[in-house]
Amino acid sequence: MATRTADLTQPIRLQADRRRWGEDVVKGVLALCAVLSLATTVGIVVALVLPSIEFFRDVSPAKFYGGTEWSPLFLDKHFGVLPLVSATLVVTAIACLVCMPLGLGVAIYLSEYARPRVRATLKPALEVLAGIPTVVYGFFALITLTPFLKTLGVNVGIFNMLAAGLVIGVLLIPTVASISEDAMAAVPQDLRDGAYGLGSSRLQVSTRIVVPAAISGIVASYVLAISRAIGETMVVVIVAGGVANLTADPREGALTMTGFIAQTGIGDVPTGSIEYKTIFAVALTLFAMTFVMNLIAIRLVRKYREIYE
Repeated sequence: MATRTADLTQPIRLQADRRRWGEDVVKGVLALCAVLSLATTVGIVVALVLPSIEFFRDVSPAKFYGGTEWSPLFLDKHFGVLPLVSATLVVTAIACLVCMPLGLGVAIYLSEYARPRVRATLKPALEVLAGIPTVVYGFFALITLTPFLKTLGVNVGIFNMLAAGLVIGVLLIPTVASISEDAMAAVPQDLRDGAYGLGSSRLQVSTRIVVPAAISGIVASYVLAISRAIGETMVVVIVAGGVANLTADPREGALTMTGFIAQTGIGDVPTGSIEYKTIFAVALTLFAMTFVMNLIAIRLVRKYREIYE
């Protein structure tokens, strides 16, 4: 009986003998999604740059970025954006002081200390907390948090940056905790077992083994939290105040960049006027700040990323 033997002289083909149309359709849909994402980003940049160029024809960039007074909607117009930038940075700094340590602590607990049943309960609860509308956080800060700060002896006004930053920090805890916990869960168990075998405690393993190994994911969660804090709108509109104020005192009220965009873009300003174009100039500045921060973060993530086989 004759047997068939493989022809070793023929090259091995890794491609299918006939075309698979289903795979071509999937690849086409995925490529279309990538193109749409890129086109959306380009469209946003173009929509911001073109009106901003017209704005800077009337207002010099030196006056815009170096001025300390902001009143583009008044008769005596001033276009110094520094008060808006300073208020945005103060609120963001307060939010980061709240969400970064607390979010990282929650992530360490869920990853290294919590039992599976506790983790299965707490993590969905955190995700539910992240899904609460930000306008609810804003009214909570205005009605509850600000009076509570006054009872503690903090001399804050009705509108203040401190309450806005604190509630934004609470809002961002689930974001930092969820992404950081996912990064820690990806750390190989062999690293933990080796540290335990050398006599390390659970705290030492968590802080000296797991956290450094997952540092790229933790940095990514911090970057996302900072970006959300800078771009948060409803909380600062409700809580921070609506008057531009160049101050570093968080107890005072101030107008942030997103707050100005929200207040001015409601339709009361004539389209094409210099006041209308300030919206795009401020938005472009906000976009540039976030873009530069993301570039720095990407370099940090690539530098400290751990790759395991």
